[in-house]
Amino acid sequence: MIKRIRIWVKELNLSQQLLTIVFLTVSVFALFFFVYLSDNINSFVDSEMYRILDRTQTSLVNYYESDGNVEELEDYSDSIITHLIIDKEQLYSENLVKIDVIGPSFYDEMTIQKIAKETINNTFGSNDKVYTSKGQRILYTITEMSDRYICVSLLNDTYRSEFKNALLNSVINLAFIVVGVLFVTLMLWVGSLIHPINQIKNYIEKIRNGQIADLKIDRRDEIGELALAIIEMQQELKQQVSVKDEMIQNISHDLKTPISTIKSYAESIKDGIYPYDSLDKSVDVIIEHATRLEKKVYSLLMLNKMGYLEDIAPVGNTLNMNVIINKVILSMEVVRQDLNITPFLQPVFFHGEEEPWRICIENILENSLRYAQSEIVITSNQNSIQISNDGPLMSEERISKLFRPYEKGTDGQFGLGLSIVYRVCSTYGYKVEAENMDNGVLFTISQIK
Repeated sequence: MIKRIRIWVKELNLSQQLLTIVFLTVSVFALFFFVYLSDNINSFVDSEMYRILDRTQTSLVNYYESDGNVEELEDYSDSIITHLIIDKEQLYSENLVKIDVIGPSFYDEMTIQKIAKETINNTFGSNDKVYTSKGQRILYTITEMSDRYICVSLLNDTYRSEFKNALLNSVINLAFIVVGVLFVTLMLWVGSLIHPINQIKNYIEKIRNGQIADLKIDRRDEIGELALAIIEMQQELKQQVSVKDEMIQNISHDLKTPISTIKSYAESIKDGIYPYDSLDKSVDVIIEHATRLEKKVYSLLMLNKMGYLEDIAPVGNTLNMNVIINKVILSMEVVRQDLNITPFLQPVFFHGEEEPWRICIENILENSLRYAQSEIVITSNQNSIQISNDGPLMSEERISKLFRPYEKGTDGQFGLGLSIVYRVCSTYGYKVEAENMDNGVLFTISQIK
């Protein structure tokens, strides 16, 4: 049942959800009003009626005891209360003889006699009381006077009903006003949410269809932040698409050059012509360009491969990174023999496979070899690997985009090396960072905490 309700709610739009909430609120309020509040209003009305009875009866008794003139008490009577002055000597007689009626007489003489007799004989001495006659409720109160009389004050139920209805109407009207104001406020609030959401939806639809779109939402809340994030995302995607297109053009050109060279040299050799002095030297040119081509293709394949491994979770640090670092140094130190590659290695173990990590270290070292002036320092400890060089410093903008795919370097090349570094590190649960030092650039690989 709960699952069905949840599915039904999910299918409603915001306006329908609002109407449902308002309906449930009104229903709960009505149930509360008619079950709980109604009884409390009855108690409040009865208490108020008894308070009126006590006040008017006290005034009447005080005047009666000070003056004793029953006829003048009519000036102190209330139009909704009947006072009965009863002789106490007749309390237990069969018939009540002495009854003075002060105020309006809502009942005939026989009814008054009956009310007085039953009231005094059955309930004298108790607190405020209710008398029922022919289905009609009569509130009354009794005061024993100092001389031979008792005062019984009766309140007709008509006034009580009118007072209760007036109070109920006031409460109901106030409730409807509150609910109405709440409903209008909620509608305006939901409208202020739906409009920008529809703007965002239309903006995304236009972007998806390749149309020119503009999104202007002047808000400082979460919707405004969402709109700003979408705009920034669109600008970033647009920039990445532009850079990627340019990258594809450059990669195509980089691949085209060795392919063209290999093709032309092979055709020349087939025709018995050696473009580069001799057969061996011409073949060496073909091998060199084939190696370049192989390396570029391998980089693209590695970048794609690491993308498929992103969901692999680290299971333990068992790979000795110092062994990999030493192998990379051995193979790379002949590239620039004028540089000093100085290792300061302490035991360090990472999670992952050897080949991706070797490519990662090679790519960072290649980047350092390209820019270093005289020295590269490799440091490892229990938690991280650091590779620094004494090359030129980088701008903050360059550092922020350094590990993005398809980013152009300072030399104008679209290398994939550092993007592969980032992909390997993130795949195995590590992070790579670059920062400027006083006299060079530092790359740090460390585990994500």
